[in-house]
Amino acid sequence: MTSPLNPDAVDAYGTRRASTLLPGYALVHADLHNHTKLSDGRGEARNAFGSMRDAGLDVAAITDHTNLPNPFGGSLDDRGWRQLAELAKAADAAGEFVAIRGFEWSHPTLGHINVWDSPDWTAPVWPTGRDLRRFYDWLETPAAGDALTSFNHPGSRGTVLRFGGFVLRAPLRPRMVGLEMFNKSDDYLLALDTNGVSPLVQCLDAGWRPGLIGVTDEHGRDWGHPEGKGRTGLFVNELSRAGVREALAARRSFAARVKGMRLVATLGGALMGRRLPATPAPATLELAVDLDLGPLAAGLELSVQLLRRTSGVPAVEEVGLVVSGSGVFRTAVSVDPEEPWLVMRVTDPSGRPEFGSPSGYARLGRSIAYASPWWVGRG
Repeated sequence: MTSPLNPDAVDAYGTRRASTLLPGYALVHADLHNHTKLSDGRGEARNAFGSMRDAGLDVAAITDHTNLPNPFGGSLDDRGWRQLAELAKAADAAGEFVAIRGFEWSHPTLGHINVWDSPDWTAPVWPTGRDLRRFYDWLETPAAGDALTSFNHPGSRGTVLRFGGFVLRAPLRPRMVGLEMFNKSDDYLLALDTNGVSPLVQCLDAGWRPGLIGVTDEHGRDWGHPEGKGRTGLFVNELSRAGVREALAARRSFAARVKGMRLVATLGGALMGRRLPATPAPATLELAVDLDLGPLAAGLELSVQLLRRTSGVPAVEEVGLVVSGSGVFRTAVSVDPEEPWLVMRVTDPSGRPEFGSPSGYARLGRSIAYASPWWVGRG
């Protein structure tokens, strides 16, 4: 594989890795949430990294469950943890493919949280309500090192209590680098709680600052190959574990559920995942979007929207139609300094919207990508 830092490099789908909006960085495709027989998956762990590399991914993680109770398939143990380290070391090839060992802390009601790059692993002592506090305590110990984490599928499969209402542990905020917007083929924007609140609103309003990611959460044997499932785009300065970690920590990420997407956006000159320049009053800022799905999607017209904070479901504002691969799209949008955050969403107007979408969303088609948030004002 050609180094993705070569300005002329393309990915496995023919999409150019470089963006004029982000010079010095290159697009890589990541799937950071996968399972094997070491917990409740059906495939042998020794086959997972090779399958994902063959599928065109540049970065992959195996994150088997800890303390997942029977009859759901069992838990990662110390032997499996050591095996994952050996497999990731053997599969990792700097400049070509990054293999990461991780685990999924799995509580039956508080939620599931991925942990990447920790020296050790831990499990909840469920079903106690104090387990999340204990887990956050553990993340601040040497056993966790400087591990990075993400909130997983925040609206189903063990998230009844939604991470204690996304209760904030401020010292961990820099290391909570992901909120899954796509998991499998599901979009979690409209996975509302009993009060009608989106997990995106709940998480960001609680004070967390995650990048937005997509994952396959594969439990079968064809890691990386299924179509229409989540994945993450990252912009790295080098294709290595250190480069991937730096990109995640900087929130240079976007969630997608199509393969081969390049998505970069700036607002008022600020890259997605960053804070906007301070303005004393409502201002008009330039939104610039570089969107490409490769040569097979040339000419495809997609809708670009801004999601603005409201108390339940974000207000959605369509800001334009972008043609894939046509160069940088630019438009002017208004920003109120009292807004805490803004999120850019991309949809395929010809696609079927999510079941139960409010009318303002339904007319925009099917979601295919989310860029990491911009932080505004009190955000």
